Amino acid sequence: MNGEPHMSVAFTREDVREGLKSVYDPEIGINIVDLGLVYDCDVADNGDVLVTMTLTSLGCPLGPVIVQEVQGALKGFDGVGEVDVKLVWSPPWSPASMSDDAKDELGMW
Repeated sequence: MNGEPHMSVAFTREDVREGLKSVYDPEIGINIVDLGLVYDCDVADNGDVLVTMTLTSLGCPLGPVIVQEVQGALKGFDGVGEVDVKLVWSPPWSPASMSDDAKDELGMW
């Protein structure tokens, strides 16, 4: 995130979360928000976005693909600046972090 002068952006962190619902985990077939992989979204005044997220496993071979899709999903936002994805491993992902819709879709109850 850079230190450019303050500007008003036309999207919010909630918009970012909604936009990220278009990114699916290719192995599970559920979007990364409902899977509980997205921990936080920060939108700076200049339009830069920081997405803090995890993957289903530390050695997920599709991690780089998912990160690239996250960046692509947000590039269409009006006024978006730099999109940075920060992968974290704590807390680790677990099925308990999935939304009820995701659990329904996978038949987990």
